[in-house]
Amino acid sequence: MTDAKSLIRARGLVETADPEFPRPAFRQPGFDGILTAKEMDEKISAWLKHTREAKGISRADAAHLLGLSVTVYGRYERSEGRMTVPRLIHLCEIMGFMPLDLIFDAAPHLWGKTPEEAEERRTLTRLIELLPADTMRDLIRLLKRMTPGEEVAEAVAPGETQRG
Repeated sequence: MTDAKSLIRARGLVETADPEFPRPAFRQPGFDGILTAKEMDEKISAWLKHTREAKGISRADAAHLLGLSVTVYGRYERSEGRMTVPRLIHLCEIMGFMPLDLIFDAAPHLWGKTPEEAEERRTLTRLIELLPADTMRDLIRLLKRMTPGEEVAEAVAPGETQRG
């Protein structure tokens, strides 16, 4: 089992204070420093509003499809309310995006060490999402053969076995 100090060093975490949280927490700095929870909420809200508008879905229709009032749904787009993970999944079903699309906008540093690397990884993910199932399986087998063992073991889903 990994202790907290080892994890802090390994992940490059830094102690940070956020007005939203009662105690200091450890975070990984992003490309523009460490965003507060409020700043991340604002990015998520702006992305959600932009995506809904780009898909031509009215706020009233989005609210109706989610089983919410327009007022309650509007809170998500104004960063006045936080959505739960089940609500995020429901939004993905309605608006046709993947959860990673929204998360990438708020925390691209999770995808790479530079903005360019992060964008390339996100682009690769989007391309993989478009592949037919049989091509995707072939690509997975190929990538597993090309990737060093320890990283493959971490990337394999729980319950899945690693094949060489």
